[in-house]
Amino acid sequence: MKLTEVLVRPILTEKANKQQEKLHRYAFRVNKGANKLEIKKAVEQFYGVTVTDVNTAVAPGKNKTRYTKDGFIKGKRPSYKKAFVTIAEGETIDLYENI
Repeated sequence: MKLTEVLVRPILTEKANKQQEKLHRYAFRVNKGANKLEIKKAVEQFYGVTVTDVNTAVAPGKNKTRYTKDGFIKGKRPSYKKAFVTIAEGETIDLYENI
Protein backbone atom coordinates (compact mmCIF):
# COMPACT_ATOMS: atom_id res chain seq x y z
CA MET A 1 0.00 0.00 0.00
CA LYS A 2 1.27 3.48 -0.85
CA LEU A 3 1.96 5.75 2.11
CA THR A 4 -0.29 8.43 0.60
CA GLU A 5 -3.25 6.03 0.91
CA VAL A 6 -2.68 5.13 4.57
CA LEU A 7 -3.84 8.27 6.40
CA VAL A 8 -7.40 9.34 5.55
CA ARG A 9 -7.79 12.32 7.92
CA PRO A 10 -7.07 13.36 11.49
CA ILE A 11 -9.76 12.94 14.13
CA LEU A 12 -10.45 16.35 15.68
CA THR A 13 -12.64 15.81 18.73
CA GLU A 14 -12.55 17.12 22.28
CA LYS A 15 -11.24 13.80 23.57
CA ALA A 16 -8.52 13.67 20.91
CA ASN A 17 -7.45 17.24 21.73
CA LYS A 18 -7.05 16.38 25.42
CA GLN A 19 -4.89 13.39 24.52
CA GLN A 20 -2.75 15.59 22.27
CA GLU A 21 -2.04 18.02 25.09
CA LYS A 22 -1.46 15.53 27.91
CA LEU A 23 -0.15 12.33 26.30
CA HIS A 24 1.26 13.53 22.92
CA ARG A 25 -1.16 11.07 21.29
CA TYR A 26 -2.80 11.95 17.99
CA ALA A 27 -5.81 10.19 16.43
CA PHE A 28 -6.18 9.51 12.71
CA ARG A 29 -8.74 7.77 10.57
CA VAL A 30 -6.75 5.32 8.45
CA ASN A 31 -7.28 2.88 5.61
CA LYS A 32 -8.73 -0.43 6.82
CA GLY A 33 -5.94 -2.39 5.15
CA ALA A 34 -3.11 -0.42 6.77
CA ASN A 35 -1.00 -2.02 9.48
CA LYS A 36 0.89 -0.37 12.34
CA LEU A 37 4.23 -0.24 10.51
CA GLU A 38 2.68 1.52 7.51
CA ILE A 39 0.88 3.99 9.78
CA LYS A 40 4.13 4.76 11.62
CA LYS A 41 6.04 5.35 8.37
CA ALA A 42 3.28 7.56 6.95
CA VAL A 43 3.07 9.80 10.04
CA GLU A 44 6.86 10.12 10.27
CA GLN A 45 7.16 10.99 6.57
CA PHE A 46 4.25 13.46 6.30
CA TYR A 47 4.61 15.26 9.64
CA GLY A 48 8.37 14.93 10.28
CA VAL A 49 8.06 13.57 13.84
CA THR A 50 9.35 10.51 15.68
CA VAL A 51 6.60 7.97 16.42
CA THR A 52 7.05 5.95 19.62
CA ASP A 53 3.81 3.91 19.67
CA VAL A 54 0.85 3.07 17.44
CA ASN A 55 -2.47 1.63 18.63
CA THR A 56 -5.31 0.76 16.26
CA ALA A 57 -9.03 0.12 16.66
CA VAL A 58 -11.78 -0.80 14.22
CA ALA A 59 -15.03 1.08 14.86
CA PRO A 60 -18.00 -1.04 13.75
CA GLY A 61 -20.62 0.36 11.40
CA LYS A 62 -23.89 1.43 12.98
CA ASN A 63 -27.38 0.60 11.77
CA LYS A 64 -29.39 3.69 10.87
CA THR A 65 -33.13 4.05 10.26
CA ARG A 66 -35.05 7.09 9.10
CA TYR A 67 -38.70 7.66 8.50
CA THR A 68 -39.80 9.20 5.21
CA LYS A 69 -43.16 9.64 3.50
CA ASP A 70 -42.57 6.29 1.77
CA GLY A 71 -41.94 4.50 5.06
CA PHE A 72 -38.84 3.42 6.91
CA ILE A 73 -35.50 3.36 5.16
CA LYS A 74 -32.89 1.14 6.75
CA GLY A 75 -29.21 1.48 6.11
CA LYS A 76 -25.83 1.03 7.69
CA ARG A 77 -22.88 3.33 8.18
CA PRO A 78 -19.56 1.85 7.12
CA SER A 79 -17.04 0.62 9.65
CA TYR A 80 -13.67 2.36 9.79
CA LYS A 81 -10.24 2.02 11.37
CA LYS A 82 -8.69 4.50 13.80
CA ALA A 83 -5.03 4.83 14.74
CA PHE A 84 -3.77 6.43 17.94
CA VAL A 85 -0.19 7.57 17.36
CA THR A 86 2.08 8.59 20.25
CA ILE A 87 4.98 10.83 19.29
CA ALA A 88 8.24 11.60 21.08
CA GLU A 89 8.34 14.05 23.99
CA GLY A 90 8.79 17.65 22.89
CA GLU A 91 7.47 17.18 19.35
CA THR A 92 4.08 18.36 18.10
CA ILE A 93 1.90 18.08 15.01
CA ASP A 94 -0.08 21.15 13.93
CA LEU A 95 -3.30 19.62 12.62
CA TYR A 96 -5.09 22.98 12.26
CA GLU A 97 -2.43 24.38 9.92
CA ASN A 98 -4.30 23.81 6.63
CA ILE A 99 -7.90 24.42 7.69
